[in-house]
Amino acid sequence: MLPGAVFGQAVAAAAQERRSAVIIPLREDINPLSGAIFQRKFKQAAESGADVVILDINSPGGWTMITFELMDVLLDAKNVETVAYIDKDAISGAALFSLAADKIIMHPGARIGDAGEIVMGEDGAFRYTEAKSRSVLAQKARDTAAATGRPPTLAEKMTNKDMVVFRATHRDEGRVAYFSEEEWKSRDDVAKWERGKPVREAGEEMFFIANGARAVELGMADRTVESREELFDVLNVKTPVPVLERTSMDTAILILNSGVMTFLLILIGLIALGVEISAPGLGIGGLVSVLCFGLFFWSRFLGGTAGWLEVTLFLCGLLFVAAEVFVIPGFGIAGISGLVLTLGSLIMASRRVVWPQSGADVTDLGFDVLTVLGAFLGFLVALVFLANYMSEIPGLSRLTLKPQLVPDIGGSHHDGDTAGERPVDAMAPGWQRVEVGAVGTAVSPLRPGGKMQVDDYFVDVVTEGDFVDGGRAVKVIAKQGARVIVRVTEPTHRGH
Repeated sequence: MLPGAVFGQAVAAAAQERRSAVIIPLREDINPLSGAIFQRKFKQAAESGADVVILDINSPGGWTMITFELMDVLLDAKNVETVAYIDKDAISGAALFSLAADKIIMHPGARIGDAGEIVMGEDGAFRYTEAKSRSVLAQKARDTAAATGRPPTLAEKMTNKDMVVFRATHRDEGRVAYFSEEEWKSRDDVAKWERGKPVREAGEEMFFIANGARAVELGMADRTVESREELFDVLNVKTPVPVLERTSMDTAILILNSGVMTFLLILIGLIALGVEISAPGLGIGGLVSVLCFGLFFWSRFLGGTAGWLEVTLFLCGLLFVAAEVFVIPGFGIAGISGLVLTLGSLIMASRRVVWPQSGADVTDLGFDVLTVLGAFLGFLVALVFLANYMSEIPGLSRLTLKPQLVPDIGGSHHDGDTAGERPVDAMAPGWQRVEVGAVGTAVSPLRPGGKMQVDDYFVDVVTEGDFVDGGRAVKVIAKQGARVIVRVTEPTHRGH
């Protein structure tokens, strides 16, 4: 075979070699959850060694801040080609997100644009955002379009309904550009340009929006395709192209971040924590509480609404509450601070915007606050119920500490008592039977919690913070519900 023929075959084979690709769907609104899931999928795609990442977009847009984050993910991507494939709609934030891709390929009838930022006012009506916010959005759109080779002015027009954009042709070079009135007036070389007619889709009092065919004419999209098969041929990628669909973990995150599951996780976690505090020592209450709050913060971490700050505040709040319950008598600054830190961290972990900037933000924040406070109120109701009835519920009674009865060594019975009968008060928990001023003996070290024996029954007690050795005489100085506070009856001698 001739060398030229060999070379020609090698060139043909190289031309037919197809690239590897993956598809990442974005077919919902852009929010912290969908944004966090997309970023994980994009990282997975980039690490898989794919040559092309196809973004299958059909979205009405969403949160501006999350949109900016996703745009930066695409702009910062290296060693991979990103393609925004729009077969139906890329509106608002989804249109801006598409601008950050290396290529935009659309169905001829698909739409892109209308990225004006609106907010809900106090009256519940939607209105245009203030100028400061619009300026940031417009500049982001211009910069992104310039970075990916698209007309910056048309990109800005997606966000600004007040400007009018027209077409102009360079007299010497013949290239086409788009300008607004403000840009035209500020240019020094207007004599070199022949001003044309305004762009139909970029007139006054409207946000720029165009279908696929028109977007290609205006330079906002690269080309149109009729189907996915044609898309794959145009991109020269291997088929079938794998789709990074949502996994069971992604679904679990979405479910756990829902309002109902958030309420249940907090409520059950608080109730289990209350049970654990009432019966010290790691038991079923502690395990259930760890599970609930672990799932809560895990889902918030992966959902993009929580970080280590929220976890730290939550743990600090629990430590403050524990110090108030077991160390510091009464209920004061430590307890109140612990509640504020705990509830505040749960609210912070439930949302992305710390300080609301619009009516919609206020509404969302109110929903998150009501969810957390509603769960806390439910916990208080459950606490009252458990304190009064838990020992009577079969199965649940095993979670509480029962009074221990001292066997009757002498075997004597009161007159009239029948076998197996005991006085009614002997069945009551020790904390109900003991009175303030009662003196007993610490049957176990109090560090600071433990047990004391008074007459023939035992009581779970806590000191004011001091450690007391077993066998010491202690006196009940206060009762706070089921919490019995004692003090050693004579000074504790400390070694030197």
